Amino acid sequence: MRYILSGIVCAAITALPALATGFDRPAPQAQSATAEFWFALACIALVLALAAVHVLVRRR
Repeated sequence: MRYILSGIVCAAITALPALATGFDRPAPQAQSATAEFWFALACIALVLALAAVHVLVRRR
């Protein structure tokens, strides 16, 4: 009985990928002005942080 149940479970597991749907690639979205603003702000903050680290390390 145990072998029959394990055989059914094994058959069910191998049959599941056949029921799966195909992968639909997501379409890229245009970047909004808000996203561009926050990206620019993050870039400026990164440059300022790198400059601060440079000044701190240079003093040692």
